[in-house]
Amino acid sequence: MITQTIACPQCKNTITIQGNPGETINVTCPLCATKGVFRFPDESIHRITATTDTALDVQDLTFVYPKAGKKAVKNVSFQIKKGEIFGFLGPNGAGKSTTQKVIIGLLKGYNGNIEMLGKNLKNWKTDLYEQIGVCFEFPNHYQKLTALENLELFSSFYKHTTIDPNELLTMVDLDKDANQRVSSYSKGMKTKLNFARALLNNPQMLFLDEPTTGLDPVSARQIKNIIHEKKKAGTTIFLTTHNMNDADELCDRVGFMVDGSLVLIESPKDLKIKHGKKIIRVEYLNNGEILREEFSLDNLGSNPSFLKLLNSNQVLTIHTQEATLDDVFIKVTGRQLK
Repeated sequence: MITQTIACPQCKNTITIQGNPGETINVTCPLCATKGVFRFPDESIHRITATTDTALDVQDLTFVYPKAGKKAVKNVSFQIKKGEIFGFLGPNGAGKSTTQKVIIGLLKGYNGNIEMLGKNLKNWKTDLYEQIGVCFEFPNHYQKLTALENLELFSSFYKHTTIDPNELLTMVDLDKDANQRVSSYSKGMKTKLNFARALLNNPQMLFLDEPTTGLDPVSARQIKNIIHEKKKAGTTIFLTTHNMNDADELCDRVGFMVDGSLVLIESPKDLKIKHGKKIIRVEYLNNGEILREEFSLDNLGSNPSFLKLLNSNQVLTIHTQEATLDDVFIKVTGRQLK
C-alpha cells in the first residue's frame, strides 16, 4: 500500500490518498469538490537496480519516531550517482532531516534498505565516518576552544591523515580568526567553521544541511564555489535545504519531500522548462516610455509583430518566462516553502 500526498489543481488543498502500485483511483477534493484521476506509480519505478556508479541507494525507507502518531518518512526511494549533487527539498517538517539522520546512522530502527558506498548501512560501523562528512544545520562547536583548536580536535578522531585545519580555515576565510574563541564568533562565522569541519577527512560523500543559512551573499557565494569544486573532484553531495535558489544553482537533480513522502525527482532545468510558460517578455523604449509585450516561442523567428518590434524600437531586455523552483514546488505539491 502506498500513501501519497497530492494537491488539488483548483483550490490547492492537500489531499492524502492510498492505493497499490499501478492502481488508478478517482479523487474528489473535499473542499471544492473538484474531481480527478490519480495513478500510483508501478513498484518497479521505485525499485531501481543499483550500479557501481551509485553512491547511495535508498529503497522503501520508512521511519517512525518512538511514541509518534504518524510516520516521519514514508516509503522513500531514490538513488544518487557518484559525483552527483542531489538536492532534498521541502518545507520544515517534511522529513528531510530525518531521512538524512537515518542515512548517516544517527537514527536506528528504520524499515527499508540503504546501500551507501557499496555497502549496506547496517554493515557499516564507525568506519562509515571515515568516508563521509556531515554539516548539520545548527553548528555545534566547543565554544571555549578557538576555531583552529576545534578543527585539530576533530582531526584527531580520524584514523587517517586529514586536510590541514589551517588550509580549511583559509578556504572559508577564517584564517585571520583562527586563534579566536568560537564563543565570540558571529552566526555566519560559526556556519563557515561548521562547513569546514565537514571537509576535514576529505570525504567521498558529503551531507550538507542548509549550508548557507545565516551567511551574507559574499560568504554564501564562497561556500557554493567550494561545493562546486568538491563536485568536480568527484565528491558525492547530498544537499538538504528549503532554499530553492541554492538548489537550482547547485543540484544535478532534486527531490521534493512533502509530509514524509518523496513526490518527485527531476533535474531543476527540466522542471523549470516543463512547468514554465513558453513565451518571452520584451521590454522596449517607445517615445521615452518603457513598454512590455509578450510573444509565444512557437514560430518566434517568423512572427511579424515580434520582428517589427525588434526593427523599429530600442529593445531593453528579452526574457523567457521560466518558472522558478519555488513555482514548480507550489504547483506540484500545493505547498509553500517556509
